[in-house]
Amino acid sequence: MTLAVLAALVAAFAFALSTTLHQRAAKQQQRRRALDLRLLSRLLRTRLWQLGWVPDVVGVCAHALALRYGPLTLVQPLLASGLFMAILIEAGWSRQPVHRRDLAATLVGTAGLVTFLAAADPRAGVTEPGASAWWWVAAGTVTTVAGCLLAARRAGDAARGTLLGIAAGVLYGVSAALLKAVAARWHGDPLALALDPRSWALLVVALLGVQVNQAAFQHGRLAAPLVALTLTEPVTGVLVGATAFRETLSLTGVRLPLVVGAVVALVVGVRLGASRATQDATPVLRR
Repeated sequence: MTLAVLAALVAAFAFALSTTLHQRAAKQQQRRRALDLRLLSRLLRTRLWQLGWVPDVVGVCAHALALRYGPLTLVQPLLASGLFMAILIEAGWSRQPVHRRDLAATLVGTAGLVTFLAAADPRAGVTEPGASAWWWVAAGTVTTVAGCLLAARRAGDAARGTLLGIAAGVLYGVSAALLKAVAARWHGDPLALALDPRSWALLVVALLGVQVNQAAFQHGRLAAPLVALTLTEPVTGVLVGATAFRETLSLTGVRLPLVVGAVVALVVGVRLGASRATQDATPVLRR
C-alpha cells in the first residue's frame, strides 16, 4: 500500500510538471480565437511542448505502478493533488507568490473531489455498454462540449480558460470510458482492434481533448483551466461509469449529504478558479 501511495504522488507530480510545461508553451503562442485548430500543429514544433511529454510518460508509468499495487479509490484522489503541485510549480517558475484565490480553488475543489470519490464508493458494472448507452454518452458529450465552446467565444479570459478546461475534462473523461471498452475487447488481435469503431472514436475524442486542452492553457492563469480540467475529468468518468457501464454509487444514509457537499465544493472550486481574471505574469512571445 505504501508503494501505491508513493507511486501515485510521483505520478501526480509528473503530470503537474507536464501540464505546467504544456501550459507555458501554449501561452507563448499568439491568441487568435477561443479554439484555434492550428494551435496543436504549432505546438508540435516547439521544444518546450515536446519536453512536456517526458514527465508525462513518467507519470503514466508511475500511475500504472500505483494502480497495480493499490485500489483505484486510493490512487485517483491522490492524483488530484497534482492540481496543487502544478500551481506551486508555476509560482516557483515565475518567481511569484501563489495567489490566495488559486490556493482556495485548489484546496476546496480537491477536497470536494476526494470526498465525492470516497463517499460515492463506485463499484464495477458491465464491461461493455450497449449501443444505445454509447449514443446517450455521445449526445451528452456533444451537447456539453459544444455549449462550453460557444460560451467560451464570448467569455472573459479567465472564464474562457475555465470553460475550455471543462470541455477538455469531459473529452478526457469520455476518452477514459472508450479506453476501458477497447481494453475489455482486446484479445491480442491488432486487426480487430483497428476495425473496432470504439478505437477510432477513442482516437478522435482524445485528439480533440488535447486540442481543447492546449487552447484552454492560453487563457488566464494556470489555476482556471487546470481546476476545471482536473475536477471535470473524474466526474465525467464517474457519470459515464454509473450510466453506460452501470456502475453503482452508494448514496444511502450519511453518504448522500457527503456527496451533495462534495459536488458543491467542486462547483465552488471551479468558480474560484474562473473568477481569477489576472493574467499570468510570464512574458508571452508573439509569433
